[in-house]
Amino acid sequence: MVAAVSKALEGQRAPFMTRKNTRQAVLIWCFLAPSLLIFFLYRILPLAWNVILSFQAWSPLRPAVWIGFDNYDEMLTDEVFWQSLWNTLYIIGSAPIGIAIALGLALLVNTDTRGRDIYRTLIFLSYPLMTVAVAIIWRWMFDERVGLINYVARALDLVDSPIPFLNSFTWALPSVIAANIWQMLGFYMIILLTGLQNIPGNLYEAAEIDGANAFRRFLRITLPLLKPSIFLCFVIGMLNSVTSFDLVYVMTGGGPGRATEILVTYIYKLGFVQTRFDYAAAVTIIFFILLIVIAWAANRLSGGNAGAVERD
Repeated sequence: MVAAVSKALEGQRAPFMTRKNTRQAVLIWCFLAPSLLIFFLYRILPLAWNVILSFQAWSPLRPAVWIGFDNYDEMLTDEVFWQSLWNTLYIIGSAPIGIAIALGLALLVNTDTRGRDIYRTLIFLSYPLMTVAVAIIWRWMFDERVGLINYVARALDLVDSPIPFLNSFTWALPSVIAANIWQMLGFYMIILLTGLQNIPGNLYEAAEIDGANAFRRFLRITLPLLKPSIFLCFVIGMLNSVTSFDLVYVMTGGGPGRATEILVTYIYKLGFVQTRFDYAAAVTIIFFILLIVIAWAANRLSGGNAGAVERD
């Protein structure tokens, strides 16, 4: 009798629960709809159109013609594309240098040093600056005639004549990389400092009791537990490096020659200077694939589950 009544009550509650779940689902989708619509219009749709455009010959002055892989075949013999690709890889490769410097700074300001909050603020100040402002500051510092770096180098008798940093095929790209690292240094430090402060102190105490010195504690405890933070820094640094259009364009404009041309500046010039939107679309697709491959490789090197959220 009791079992029959319970089944009857469950049968009466089922429609109500179903209606409640439906209302919750509708409410959730209503909140998500604007964001999903914007994501579709400004991310998915342009990417899909870009893929189609890369297989066509098109410009604003003539109709589109399907040409297959001709745009991709052209890249194989395009010296500017390969130069831009290598320059982009060099800038991406500089991200670990900035992360290593930021890790050293994070370790320093994570100690009980007097005035550490001031040091943290001073180091972080480089990140909130607009990229254009950073480019102008470093362009002045690298200036051949009135630049601070040349002035100090000559005052210390390190060089006999000024070094044309931004007009030199040898020094232009390293100068841009130095400016890019300096801008991201504060942001890297904050992420790594947060990771350091989340490491339980009793792990270090136990290791110290076992006789592990500071270097071994760093290798066995700090680095393994900082993998998610380091991976996050690398992904952010990679995205910032490959999208540093304003930094490169203001400092060097891609010159001298093509010494500092990166893929994003080359795509801009192809599309908006040469009006070759079809070829620019093909280069963009290769650029997109490159980012996915690098992010996947970085994730694998960090253990394959960096950034994963553990469920209780």
